[in-house]
Amino acid sequence: MSTPEDPAVHDPDVVDLATTIFDLARSGDTETLDAYLEAGAPVNLTNDSGDTLVMLAAYHAHPDTVARLCERGADVNRLNDRGQSPLAGAVFKGADAVVEVLVANGADPAAGHPSAADSARMFGKEQYLRLFDRNR
Repeated sequence: MSTPEDPAVHDPDVVDLATTIFDLARSGDTETLDAYLEAGAPVNLTNDSGDTLVMLAAYHAHPDTVARLCERGADVNRLNDRGQSPLAGAVFKGADAVVEVLVANGADPAAGHPSAADSARMFGKEQYLRLFDRNR
């Protein structure tokens, strides 16, 4: 039995809107992104790789955007399609302020593969391991 496809998935206007929203997270345009969220865009919107808005903002080192997404209820532990967490991405990039925001909002250092804790050990980022230990 087949199921009908969601026509919105193939609507070029919907795709353009989603692309705009993902670009706002990547670029750290917190205020404009927040306006889209206020208008009803889902805070846990994912792209075709499973990256959420918080993943994109975290990986691109935008702590204010990450904080706003957290305030709006973003799932800080949602893994992308490769099993990566926003916290692990921030650790990999060395985005100290983002790491702090994510940890303060309940990000799990053991989530994903490699986990944020694994990445911190791999790259010798002891400050992150201490931060993770303090927030257990």
